[in-house]
Amino acid sequence: MRTHTTIDSPTGPLTLVADEKGALTGVYMENQRHRPPQETFGVPDPDAFGEVTAQLRAYFAGDLKEFDLPLALDGTPFQRTVWQALREIPYGETVSYGELAERIGKPNASRAVGLANGKNPVSIIVPCHRVLGTNGSLTGYGGGLGRKRSLLDFESGARSF
Repeated sequence: MRTHTTIDSPTGPLTLVADEKGALTGVYMENQRHRPPQETFGVPDPDAFGEVTAQLRAYFAGDLKEFDLPLALDGTPFQRTVWQALREIPYGETVSYGELAERIGKPNASRAVGLANGKNPVSIIVPCHRVLGTNGSLTGYGGGLGRKRSLLDFESGARSF
């Protein structure tokens, strides 16, 4: 049985979803593309998300660069490979979709990497915002390009929350 809660963040409300073991299955922004229906989030339980909330607050305060949370990501084997590779992009750095495709051993799969990136269910914690177009342009972000720019600016030190 899943549980969920919604917390405030500098990027707007975040809905946190966990499985019956307490592993995080989702971090969804308001109006996020590919956001599952609310009824799939389970019962409300704000007490189940203390560590997630603490780490997100530390991240937005600039005190946390890498999350350490149990995750249970539901996706295809290819999607899970992409999402794992996203977790290996250091804080404050970016890569292109093509570079990410090369990192997972699929150099001709940049488009598929982009699609998998867009379906990342745990935004911010699995940092899909760190992936850019080949020419360094902001392309695609389920939470909107404005949020992507804000997160990248924050991580680069160009802005604070």
